[in-house]
Amino acid sequence: GQNDPELTFEINHNGTMNLAKAAKKAGVSRFIYFSSCSIYGASENVSDESTTPNPLTAYAKSKILNENTLLEMANDSFHPTIFRNATVFGASPRMRFDLVVNDLAASAYVNGIIKMSSDGTPWRPFVHIMDVSKAVVMTLNSPIEKISKKLFNVGSNDNNYQVRNVAEIIAGVFPGCTTEFGDSTGDKRNYRVAFNEIQNVLPGFRCEWDVKRGAEELKEIFESINMDKETYESR
Repeated sequence: GQNDPELTFEINHNGTMNLAKAAKKAGVSRFIYFSSCSIYGASENVSDESTTPNPLTAYAKSKILNENTLLEMANDSFHPTIFRNATVFGASPRMRFDLVVNDLAASAYVNGIIKMSSDGTPWRPFVHIMDVSKAVVMTLNSPIEKISKKLFNVGSNDNNYQVRNVAEIIAGVFPGCTTEFGDSTGDKRNYRVAFNEIQNVLPGFRCEWDVKRGAEELKEIFESINMDKETYESR
């Protein structure tokens, strides 16, 4: 994203708006948009939906622009809901290894090392893809007046971690791997997030996954496919 902010804007803003306009024209009434908790950027305080965003990257700036544009598009027949997802982890048929938990777990399995680009002190919230999926289903099944134009942080108060703690948890699941830390000079993001609103509006929503369970799931899958370095690093 930072290597080519213009391309990031073209994909993450223009692409999203093309989809939203086409959906609205086609008569789609409920539009759930995956924004990101990264819009909070860096803060010493715990951020909730009322916190003024502080986007530090081209990606996060596109997310904020999309949130605002979607809410402006809302009317009696088009009802956007904004999900500010925590950093997602979990297995999928097309794995993403640019996400912290997935990447560290894969490196621990394939290379026997958890190598951090940061010093591990920044805070991040995390959420498993199955918990995000549950939030989607619950939103689609909720009365439209409850979720129209709503902003939800999606995750759990219990799943705010310092990245160092994430590395330590994963190291415990992949015994024998070593852990290395860098510094945080290239990435200033540091945020903890409150997730009370989604639990208040969607009664019964609770995250069932934490980082340890997610790492155990990944380890089981890596072992079942005998994942190698070529698979891990492939396009």
